[in-house]
Amino acid sequence: MGSAKPRVDESGRTLIIGSTGFIGRFVAEASLESGRPTYLLVRGGLVSSCKAKASAIMSLKEKGAIILEGSSNDKATMEKMLKDHKIEIVISTIGGESILEQLVLVEAIKSVGTIKRFMPSEFGHDIDRAEPVEPGLALYKEKREVRRLTEGLGVPYTYICCNSIAAWPYHDNTHPADVLPPLDCFHIYGDGTVKAYFVAGSDIGKFTMKCLDDDRTLNKTIHFRPSTNLLNVNELATLWEEKIGLKLPRVTVTEDDLLSAAKEMVIPRSIVAALTHDIFIKGCQINYSLDKPTDVEVTSLYPDIPFRTVDECFGEFAKKIADVPKAVENSGYKVGIFSPESKPEALVLTA
Repeated sequence: MGSAKPRVDESGRTLIIGSTGFIGRFVAEASLESGRPTYLLVRGGLVSSCKAKASAIMSLKEKGAIILEGSSNDKATMEKMLKDHKIEIVISTIGGESILEQLVLVEAIKSVGTIKRFMPSEFGHDIDRAEPVEPGLALYKEKREVRRLTEGLGVPYTYICCNSIAAWPYHDNTHPADVLPPLDCFHIYGDGTVKAYFVAGSDIGKFTMKCLDDDRTLNKTIHFRPSTNLLNVNELATLWEEKIGLKLPRVTVTEDDLLSAAKEMVIPRSIVAALTHDIFIKGCQINYSLDKPTDVEVTSLYPDIPFRTVDECFGEFAKKIADVPKAVENSGYKVGIFSPESKPEALVLTA
């Protein structure tokens, strides 16, 4: 009762693959909020095998999403699905282990011939410009394969390069969506002065949706470079300290530390270490100009639509501070008495 119903008679039918992932959920939410008919491809058995993902799928279904079971790696199934449901837009947000499955998906899209826009699973750096150490480079090479096939077959596309998530950048594969920024100490990469762009997940979804029907984004690479969110790790640390009213020690993670973690080849942790090195040591988000005819900066397209600032995002993290005991109970620190109504100064960490 009260749930949105699928608008299956309207145009703009959008299929999202990977909707249970971090980026995928924001994209799916934004698609539903935009009012477009939204279809979610779910692997058979996923709903029953993973409680968390099942909950996410059911939540999206209640908001109007149409659930389709199948695999993007099955060309015949994908062709039939795209035709039967008259899909016009395909967005892939699948994880790194499944990147090459998109090659079959691209071939299916080409075969159907009615898809107006394809967005492959990027949602990070411009993988044709960034050159991380291994094993990060291997991941980027796979993504490049998908780009080259898409372009070679003449499939209409838009590449979304949204850079970093507006949260604390953990280098050990701790997803920023899962925990608060640090409450014991900061890991500072190198000297902490290399800047990067940080974008809220909700903005990734919102601006992705705006790009779908925009002729200016057809066969273009869209870069998310909001000037308000260009920060380095030292600045992130200071901002978080202001939000919690507490000074934390800063521990340097050197370039050699990150390279050593990458060389361990423990997947996916080593991939994250390689990408962290590329961002905060080599400056892969800021070391090039948008000088290609296919480059478009998203704020130039929609100058009147603001991005959520990192300050706002960290403010929301700080509101969750009542859950600090759970966040640090395994870190060897104890948390002083704290309530949502008390001031940040009431938070006390002791070794």
